[in-house]
This record gives sequence, C-alpha cells and structure tokens, in this order.
Amino acid sequence: MIVQACINGARPIDYHPQLPVTVEAIARDAAAVVAAGAAELHIHPRAVDGKESLGAVDETIAALRGSCPGSFLGVSTGAWIEGDAHRTLEAIRCWSVLPDYASVNLSEDDAPAVMALLRDQGVGIEVGLASVADAERYIGLEAHERVLRILIELDNEQDLRGAFDVAEGIVGTLQRGNVQRPVLMHGFDATVWPFVRLAKERRYSTRVGLEDGKLLPSGMIAANNAELVAAAVEIFRSES
Repeated sequence: MIVQACINGARPIDYHPQLPVTVEAIARDAAAVVAAGAAELHIHPRAVDGKESLGAVDETIAALRGSCPGSFLGVSTGAWIEGDAHRTLEAIRCWSVLPDYASVNLSEDDAPAVMALLRDQGVGIEVGLASVADAERYIGLEAHERVLRILIELDNEQDLRGAFDVAEGIVGTLQRGNVQRPVLMHGFDATVWPFVRLAKERRYSTRVGLEDGKLLPSGMIAANNAELVAAAVEIFRSES
C-alpha cells in the first residue's frame, strides 16, 4: 500500500496557482510531495509552451532524478498527448532518460502496441482500467501479467454510487481472470477521498494530487500537492 502523487496531469494552467508545468516547477513540487510522504510520482511532462509532451520526458525525468534521487518515477502515455498513434510510439522510442514506469490506458486503440514498446524499452507498465470493458480487454491480452500493476481509475464517473459499481465490476473481472498484479485505485474530483478510503480498506495503493482534484477531505482547497499527499498519508496511517 502506497500513496502515489499525481502532481499535474492534463489540468489547464489556471486550474490551481501551484499547478507545476515547467520542468523547474515539477522538480520542486516532486521534492515537496516526497517529503510529504509520497512513495512515488506520476508526471505529465510539459513542453515549453505548457502543453503535455512525450518529447519532454527526457528533460523532466532527468530533473526529477536530481531533485528527488531514488524516487520511483512514472509518466503518462495518454493518446491525447501526441494526438497520433505513430507520433506516440516514435516519441517513446526516442526516450533516452527512461522513467521507471509509464501508464497505459486500455481504452485507447493503440494500448497493446504502446505496452509492447515499453517492455522493449525496459519501462514498467501501469495499466489503466476505467471500465469493465477495459478489464476484459486487458485479460485478453497476451502476457497481460507482465505489468507493474493495475490502475483502477474512475475519471469520468462523478456519481459515487455509480463509481463504486464500476470499480466493483472491474475488481470482479480481474478476480475471475485470476489476475495477481498489485492494484492502485483512485477517484477524480468528487470521488477522490472516498476512493482513497476504499483503497485503504481494500489494502490497495492510491494516488492524490492536482491531476485528480484540488480539495482536501475537509472540502477546502489545498494549498499545493504536498498538502493533498499529506492528507492521504494520514488516512493510510490511521488505524480506524
């Protein structure tokens, strides 16, 4: 059970005053969330114009190796980042400073090709499942157990009961498929903290950060990513 910090994601620059988008800001923020208790980081590297870019991975990961040495570092490979399957694969092939892992969304058509390339590159795979259909597709993939872990992420469902139902459907599908990989479960906006608590109850890992939401459990806006991480760590460490 760990708390992962997802510090920026695809959020627009004006989402929060402390959203880190430059390499320097990402490096500073990464050090702060590690100090707050984050066991690892999930980053969306940005180009100089502030837009997400797989081409910015080398510079970003190099900076993070300096600001938080020894930390486990991951990036997104979301299809929207490059907007083209060929450009996505070419950008990954060009990485020379490798992350420890990369997230791959099973809802995306080119997910199997991205996973195969990451394996060839020696990068761990965090496979993202947002629906029962994603889970069924994952189980049907050849060598599907050759992943770092399963990411159960309910980004599109803001009704809590509906989100819980989707999560239960994904878990049930994985159990029927006898999947043995570790699980990280997280919510988005309204479902962030209920899913942190559910992850603790199920002994799964979780993640928090401005990618997923800016509110603390109290409903107040967090000052920064470190405050969100500290709140999640406190929940994970509580005995109740």
